[in-house]
Amino acid sequence: MPTVKTKDGIEIFYKDWGAGQPIVFSHGWPLSADDWDAQLLFFLNRGYRVIAHDRRGHGRSTQTADGHDMDHYADDLAAVVAHLDLQNAIHVGHSTGGGEVVHYIARHGESRVSKAAIISAVPPLMVQTPTNPNGLPKKVFDDFMVALAANRSQFYRDIASGPFYNYNKTGKPAEATIQNWWRQGMMGGAKAHYDGIVAFSQTDFTEDLKKITVPVLVMHSEDDQIVPYVAAGPLSAKLLKNSTFRSYKGFPHGMPTTEAETINADLLAFLES
Repeated sequence: MPTVKTKDGIEIFYKDWGAGQPIVFSHGWPLSADDWDAQLLFFLNRGYRVIAHDRRGHGRSTQTADGHDMDHYADDLAAVVAHLDLQNAIHVGHSTGGGEVVHYIARHGESRVSKAAIISAVPPLMVQTPTNPNGLPKKVFDDFMVALAANRSQFYRDIASGPFYNYNKTGKPAEATIQNWWRQGMMGGAKAHYDGIVAFSQTDFTEDLKKITVPVLVMHSEDDQIVPYVAAGPLSAKLLKNSTFRSYKGFPHGMPTTEAETINADLLAFLES
């Protein structure tokens, strides 16, 4: 399997298909590069080079006990970019991956970056604080950690069959989609996923967003049950210097999968604009 070794000895698995301008995809928690199947095939068939990696502790990457924080996530992404010597790259991040993309660009600079897109993403800050009153109470994430430690398999099944795809609202669950989410989650390490809850919920990306000058497409649904719309997409778009904001109604947090036709078309229009 193609991997790159990080400075602290972690093997990061990646997919690298095609030629042309590179698009680098950063996945959500607790998934893997496989969650981007609908986007990888779509953009590969339109002449782009598509790259997607498994975050440390996720998927096929090393199940290390350490480094499950946004600094390491951003540095691991930088290691993939440097290893492949990517230039003029477009970065696309979903959920936690949106935070990874924002922190990577702010931390490592824009010399290799042309554009970015963040979808259902965790920035600016998920957890509720005095200055972020619309965030989710910390107890929500503490409860996630308790549920993961008690029965990770059941916890993942509950998320995939409920709020991640809004199946608890639509009443029309797609069993294959639920199983694929569960499969990806269970491929990864419990420690990485446990620590990752703190990383995605408590990292404040406000200053990162302010640093970014490349064009960024922000995509968020008003009906996202995982990352609340009022504390996320619209605020990120305001903090960015050069943003385009697309809001959606009725779409779930996992809209790159369930609403791939719309999401892919809007992404393509942004990339070609």
